[in-house]
Amino acid sequence: MIISILGCGWLGFPLAKTLAGQGHTVKGSTTSLNKLALLRKAGIQPFCLNLTPDAQGIGWDFFLKTDLLIVNIPPRLERAGVAFHPAQMAALAEMLMASPVRRVVYVSSTSVYPELNREMTEEDVTTPAQSAAPALVVAEQLIQALPVPSLVLRCGGLMGYERIAGKYVSGKKNLETGDVPVNYVHRDDVVLAVTHFVASMVHQNGVFNVVAPQHPTRRQIYQATCLPFGYEMPTFVQPSVFWPFKVVSSQKLISQTNFLFKYPNPILFSYAETKIQ
Repeated sequence: MIISILGCGWLGFPLAKTLAGQGHTVKGSTTSLNKLALLRKAGIQPFCLNLTPDAQGIGWDFFLKTDLLIVNIPPRLERAGVAFHPAQMAALAEMLMASPVRRVVYVSSTSVYPELNREMTEEDVTTPAQSAAPALVVAEQLIQALPVPSLVLRCGGLMGYERIAGKYVSGKKNLETGDVPVNYVHRDDVVLAVTHFVASMVHQNGVFNVVAPQHPTRRQIYQATCLPFGYEMPTFVQPSVFWPFKVVSSQKLISQTNFLFKYPNPILFSYAETKIQ
């Protein structure tokens, strides 16, 4: 099929290469002119497009002439303000209404779930009022309101390759969050999940969490990723207050679609070689 990926960044680019390798015609967007040659070299039809939040760039009509649109642009709510990403999706939805797109996949985040010290499922957040990131839920709903099948994938914290948890806490002292469980997912598993849904003609609507099914603590993750890569192990103290947490369940994804995680345990994630900068 013809597949367009809006946002060929750290996740979108390997996803585009995977889909192109499976024989699909893939169109990919970037906001950087410097990346157009990289996309073209990988067999991806390149477009320089942006939502600021209004549509910017040349070729939107041709980019949206596609069987499937995968929306993969980070919301960056803190940097641009909470109204910015919903405005981006509203502008996109308006263009989609006049396009031949037949199916949409929206890559969302488990940041929509509040920390209520329990397991969280897809049904725990269905409205902005329930969410820790209400603007993201508004964006999801704009996509789900389109008159074509739409799928929302709420992904955990993207890790793997050069994204190594220990790197971000190297040498830090007196951390109080050592016993907080993580909700991580390996980038390869997100690529697998998207291609899993692309190949399926059954699950074309709905919301699914894409999170590694095991949830070790931050302390365990840091122990597994500091010393092996040459990072200094942080130190921990007993917290002065109870740190709230959430455990995001991927059981719906596993049970309803028979998806198998390549990396079910974040402690055993595979990482690229890295050097301390």
